This record gives sequence, C-alpha cells and structure tokens, in this order.
Amino acid sequence: MLTVNRDDERPIWQQLLDQAIHNITTGKWQPGELLLPSRELASLIGVSRSTIQIVYEELFSRGYTVTSRRGGTRVSEWTYATRPSEDVATEGPVPPELPLLNATIGHLHGWFGDKDSRKVEIDFSPHEPYLDEHFQKNWRRSFLQASTETNLDSWAYGNAYGYQPLREQIQRYLSLERGVHVTIDQIMLTSGAQHSIDLIAQALLQEGDTVSVEDPGFPAAWMAMKYRRMQVVSVPVDEYGLCVDHIHPGSKLVYVTPSHQCAVGVIMSEPRRQQLLHMAAEQQFWIVEDDYDSEFRYRGDPLPTLFSQRPQNTLYMMSFSKMIAPGIRISAIIGPKEAIRQLVQVHELTYRHLPIMEQLTLTHFIEHGHFMRHMRRVRNVYRRRHEAMTKAIITTGLGEHFTLSGVETGLHILLEADKSFVEEAETNLALEKGIRVYPLSKYCLKSDRKGWVLGFAKVDESTIEEGILRLAEITRRSSCKMLPHK
Repeated sequence: MLTVNRDDERPIWQQLLDQAIHNITTGKWQPGELLLPSRELASLIGVSRSTIQIVYEELFSRGYTVTSRRGGTRVSEWTYATRPSEDVATEGPVPPELPLLNATIGHLHGWFGDKDSRKVEIDFSPHEPYLDEHFQKNWRRSFLQASTETNLDSWAYGNAYGYQPLREQIQRYLSLERGVHVTIDQIMLTSGAQHSIDLIAQALLQEGDTVSVEDPGFPAAWMAMKYRRMQVVSVPVDEYGLCVDHIHPGSKLVYVTPSHQCAVGVIMSEPRRQQLLHMAAEQQFWIVEDDYDSEFRYRGDPLPTLFSQRPQNTLYMMSFSKMIAPGIRISAIIGPKEAIRQLVQVHELTYRHLPIMEQLTLTHFIEHGHFMRHMRRVRNVYRRRHEAMTKAIITTGLGEHFTLSGVETGLHILLEADKSFVEEAETNLALEKGIRVYPLSKYCLKSDRKGWVLGFAKVDESTIEEGILRLAEITRRSSCKMLPHK
C-alpha cells in the first residue's frame, strides 16, 4: 500500500510516485500485475483522484506501466534491477589507452614549466603577460556595462564566425595598427591558438598530410597537428629565422612565427620572407603566420605581415592572450574568404560558437578605448622590464656564458648555451634557488639546441635584477666546477 507522509516537504504525488517506482524496480510489483483503479486507490490512501491520476500518468510516460481501456493499468514487462553481485561488473567502461595524448599532454606541461610543489620566488614565465588592478577595474566595468546593455537576441545561438561587432573592431585594429586590410567575412574568432590550429588541421588538411614547423618552435602547434595524424617535419631556425630551404617539398602547410620567432626570438629576414612567399605560391601550400606578440616591439613599429604580402596562401593568427590576458579565450584567424568559410563550418559542427559574454565584454573594452590605453600602458612596462633584463644580463656577466637573442620584440629573450651546457641539471639548480627558468629543449622537436627562454612580462625590475644575479652565480659556480684542475 502506498502511504502519505504529511511531514514530507515533497508534493503528495511525488511521494506516491517514488514509492510506486520503488515497488516496480525492486520486484515488489511484478510485471503484468494490475494496479487498482485510480478512484479506488485514492479512496484507500485518502487523497484526491486527480493526485492518483498524476501518479499513473507519470508511471505510464516513463514506461513503468501499460494501459488499455478494458485491461486497466498494469506493470509493464519490466526487468527489474538486481543488486550488484560478484559476477556483475560494478564499474563502467574503461577509457581506451591514448599514448599519443598522454605523451603530448606531458610535453605540454613540461613546456609550461612543470608547476610542481617547490616554492618559487621568481618565475621568468614567457607565457603570461602583465596584468594589474587597472586592467581588472576596466574589464569589470566593460563586463557590467555589456551585461546591462545586452538585449535578449544576444543570448540566442550565435554566429560561428564570431560576434560581428567584435570582428568589426578587430578589422579596424588590423587595418590601423598592422596594415592588414580585410572584410569581416575573412575573420573568424576562436578560443586560442591551439583551437585555431586544430580547426585548420580539420578543415584544410587531410590525415597524413605533411606539415613543416619551426624547430625550436611553438610546441602546441606541432602537438595539435600530430594529434590530428599529420606528418610533422621539423625545419631548423637560425639567426635569420626559418631556414626555408629545409622545408619539406611535400608540405601542405608551413607554420611560422616570423615577427618574433617562438623560443629563439629572432626576426625572419626579408629575403627569407620573400623566399617563403614565393615557395608557397609555387608549391601551393598554406602559410600559418602566428603573430602572437609582435605588437611589443622595442625598435620602431611592428613589422609588415606575411599576410599583407600574400593573402591568398596565408592564414594570419592573432590572440588576445598575450595582448591582454590568457583568461580571455578569444583569438582570431584571418584568411581568404573560402578558407575561413570552411573553418567556420567545422567550428559550427564541433563547437557551435564561442561564449557570448566574453565577446560582448571584449567588444565594449575595445570600443570604449580601454584596449588601446591598456596596450600603451603595458608597452611602457615591458620596455622598462626588457631594458632591466638585458642590462642585468650584461652587468652580472651572465651574457658571457650564453648567446643573447630575441631582444627587439616580444615578451621573452633567449640565452642560448653551447652543446656542453647541462641544461636539465642547471634548470633544476635554478629551481632549488627559487627561480623558474624555461629550457630551450622543451621547444625543440628534433633540434638539440640548449639554453633558457626567459620571460620578463610578469616580473618587476628589481626582481629581474635579483633573478639574473642568482642565475649568474649559479652559472659561474657550474663553470668553475667544469674547469680542469691544475
């Protein structure tokens, strides 16, 4: 018999329904058993007939009962759940082993600096930009105002290209600041560089295609390509940038960071740029130009883009992760209309569209001048920190043990060592002294180059000086130990 507990906060129909389902699933009410007519059961329990009708309707809609005009309501042919026994598995399916994924994630964590439990006083991270309370205040203001001004239409399914007013703002910025002139249907928004690369691999390449990447270079680029089953070929980098002569002749795509080479920090020379553009036109492959931090240049204006010279073959990538904050997961791919349209189709199928609130906030942030004021402010901060780092490297004597490069643009520099440098041991020694540095080897695919990639965006001037002084002492002691005894 079903019962009602007047002290139970649940509605009466819910109490009765839960009891009925329990009786059916535990076998107390057997398959085929006839339930009492609703009027009779209501009288026995002391509730209204409409309450029992709700219970019976719910039982039927969930498949626990069957009804007929003459046969009444009966328990359906329900194979009730048994208690787990020794011969019944108590765990779900085991996920398949994915060694490529596990190895890739391990490498990715290593590249980010293996954030272990050891205390770090100074972190020369090359991945994160400078943030302050001034930015936070303006971003919060944009967020609140964008929330207030948003109409209900904005909360519907969005455009897979991205929020149009934001793409218009990016179009204007590219035209004024980077000399890139495009229409808004040549711009699509993504949630970061890795998302962009993954979409490119899915939309413009086929499994097994050959892609050429810089080595040393941006690890996430070749990791994403490898995971999409591309044949990734490393291309060496020298003081003039990508060695174009070493590009694999069957490449369908070449990934490059020409304005500030990821890791080594050099600028791709003009002859190399022209050679690459000519080769792309002749052999019909895609150039993916990752322009991740060229806005921060310390000698003149940012360099012209490859895209502005060869838009037919080039996909230009920009990201607000370096310009503003990594937490703002908004980037853009700029390219030929047909290629962008195909990328958008894949994006619509797999991701649908980006979250609207971040796009609305960033649009407001740019429209009301906060973005350009932020850029002017952080450029001054970076210029001071860049000067502090290069000066400290020279005055402490650290530069005597390394070759310094990447000092014209961006948020990191490279201290490159010779082949005898015991990179892992020296990196661990620095960590023991409270300093996190980033080994060049983590940026290498096949290259055996060694050294340290040092970022300065999140470290103030006095801390930079202290950190470089400690690194100089560590290196000096290690060098003394390696000298032959007389």
